Amino acid sequence: MSDSKPRSNRPPSTPKAALDALLAEPAGGPIRRALWLDELDRRLNPHLPHPLAAHARLANFDNGRLVFVVDTPVWRAKLRLAAPELLNAARSIGLDATELVVKTTTAPLAAATQPIRKATPLSAAAQQALQAALASLKDPES
Repeated sequence: MSDSKPRSNRPPSTPKAALDALLAEPAGGPIRRALWLDELDRRLNPHLPHPLAAHARLANFDNGRLVFVVDTPVWRAKLRLAAPELLNAARSIGLDATELVVKTTTAPLAAATQPIRKATPLSAAAQQALQAALASLKDPES
């Protein structure tokens, strides 16, 4: 039998991926900038002293100024003490960083507010139920 769909010489159109559509000009500029700043934050964060890293986040980089946000004045002082190492780390990844600006926010940073959940062990009854469910999937006759 013949196919009832009309055939066309044009290739089928494919929808743009959601991220590609978001990054399209001109609206994509701020999104690209935010993604770039997030990547910079991920690259600079390991150069911060361990307890400070959870309380500081890169907010901006403009005209040689690294702008960080911290959640309390204590972390602001500690970050200012770490400024030389942080500026050197920024230069090592290709930024022309000459100054560090630290601002304090009144709200806690997102990284500090999301505790890491630890897995809880299954109870004996839950383990038995899981094993029974897995066994029923292996044996199609049950």
